[in-house]
Amino acid sequence: MSASDLTAWGLRLAATHLGSMPARLNHSLSAARHVQIARKLAEASRRHLMVAALVHDIGYDPALRRTGMHAIDGAVHLRALGLPARIVSLVAFHTGAEYEADERGLAHELNAFDRPRQELLDRLILADLTSSPTGGEISVEERLAEIYDRYPAEHAVHRSVTRSHKYLRSAASRAQASSIHPR
Repeated sequence: MSASDLTAWGLRLAATHLGSMPARLNHSLSAARHVQIARKLAEASRRHLMVAALVHDIGYDPALRRTGMHAIDGAVHLRALGLPARIVSLVAFHTGAEYEADERGLAHELNAFDRPRQELLDRLILADLTSSPTGGEISVEERLAEIYDRYPAEHAVHRSVTRSHKYLRSAASRAQASSIHPR
């Protein structure tokens, strides 16, 4: 599949699975715009990162729900569709998914996927954390605060972000230092 075909396919897939959730779709489109400016990446890595940003939240589609953890559910679907392993692993591990999987007792399911290169994962984490839930611009600190506000303290997402916030900030910082994002 050519680079433009893969990106167009990712856009269609995001629209298909997130179209009934316009805010979530706008968030994914914003994350993809953020990774478009990635520098110092080979073309294949940049393309895979772009598609991963477009589809990173498709696991929120109720039709794809298997485990209740969107990163795993989305990655399972992408793997079944035959997407490149790099895209699948980026979706599976995005934004501290290993912490959430542990909180939900799903570490075994997550570990069915290879962990992606940290450099690419950092860039996806930064793009996710600087795209608001509705697709606007937001700082990493504002996004983390928004997540804490959105989920009650007993929720697995809240607990996992409480555990992973240092890792998430470090990942975002590393990505920013590599000049991929203006924030």
